[in-house]
Amino acid sequence: MMRRYRLRRMFASTAGLQKAVGMFLLGLVTFLLGVGLTFKDLWQPAVRWTASSMYHGLTKLVPNENAAMTAWILGGIFLFFGTYLIYRGSRAAVNHILETLSPGMSGGKMDVYVRRQQLAQGPRIVAMGGGTGLSTLLRGLKHHSSNITAVVTVTDDGGSSGRLIQDKGMIPPGDIRNCLVALSDAEKAMTDLFQHRFRGDSGSLSGHSIGNLFIAGLVDQANGDFERAIQVASEVLAIRGRVVPATLDHVRLRAELEDGTEVCGETKIVASGRRIKQIYLDPEGSAAHQSAVDAIRTADLICIGPGSVYTSVIPNLLVPGIAEALRESQVPRVYICNVMTQPGESDDFTASKHVKVIIDNAGPDLFDYVVVNSGTPSDQSLEKYRAVGSHLVDADIDQIRALGLKVLRGDLMSETDFVRHDPMKVVSRILSLFER
Repeated sequence: MMRRYRLRRMFASTAGLQKAVGMFLLGLVTFLLGVGLTFKDLWQPAVRWTASSMYHGLTKLVPNENAAMTAWILGGIFLFFGTYLIYRGSRAAVNHILETLSPGMSGGKMDVYVRRQQLAQGPRIVAMGGGTGLSTLLRGLKHHSSNITAVVTVTDDGGSSGRLIQDKGMIPPGDIRNCLVALSDAEKAMTDLFQHRFRGDSGSLSGHSIGNLFIAGLVDQANGDFERAIQVASEVLAIRGRVVPATLDHVRLRAELEDGTEVCGETKIVASGRRIKQIYLDPEGSAAHQSAVDAIRTADLICIGPGSVYTSVIPNLLVPGIAEALRESQVPRVYICNVMTQPGESDDFTASKHVKVIIDNAGPDLFDYVVVNSGTPSDQSLEKYRAVGSHLVDADIDQIRALGLKVLRGDLMSETDFVRHDPMKVVSRILSLFER
């Protein structure tokens, strides 16, 4: 798998051109042979007359003994100049076509072409999860490949998504919207508009994001076809890759807490603030999205997480068919562990505890590598997180290795207003697997 990817990357800039160029050259040679054979009685005398006239003219300008060499040099100049004119004309024609098709594209067209070719020949990557963790990862992945399939959790029942579930009976669009924006190649103004959320003084629109409403409108236009709505939204945002829900069925989370009580619904589970013993998908027999299963089976690399372990990572793995496809896969499968713990969900979890929870809920043999952060945030950031009950995840590497898993470690943080993964650092660390 990795060797195949390296070969694709080596010839990325010419991929798809070899056949076209070969066909053009074959057609040109065939055409010239046809012209030569069909019109030989016309062009042979014309060529002989032209050559004779030029040679006769040259003898008047240079000595006879130098005329043949001068004619040979002059012929070379004509060949060179003709080739240059063909190149300039072809380039002008291609630029004109590109500018007509993409009016905003100006300058550096060859660089744009080469870059897009490289992305098109990048590895086939499946990224699984939900929440802000998955969209953060996608922002890094899209700089290395356009063959990305984001498999998104669809158990969110809060905020704008929750209201759309109640009002329209549709699959929650929030996490899908975030992934679409993360993979977008559209203008920033478009992505900013897609993420805009109406303020509290906007009446019935309060709390809704324009992207969620846009997807809801597309679902209406598609007569309830959520998959078609996502496809249209993907085209509008010109995303690199595709976004698919883990399942098209309406599902919710059901949790058994350590005190024996049961809580239903993602929002209520997180708000309970009590430790989770086991998480379930309700109903349990929901069907996996076939595109998600197919993407896993044909992937060169599979990434799971980062994100809330119980409400973003595990739900995908509980969909029948998803975990089975992961276990059958022979490509690198990587779990990206969170940088910080999440109050009410992963309090005091170490990196190995995240892994154990996934195994306890979804079963073993789902991934081979665990990506852990070895960097440390500033004391000011740690204090801010400590005030809300969140802590730095301890990278207990020996415990992870004791579970039979390999570790990819490094300072993978981005520290601004929040402490989270730096998408470029994480992706660079993961893609180093292809260099081995």
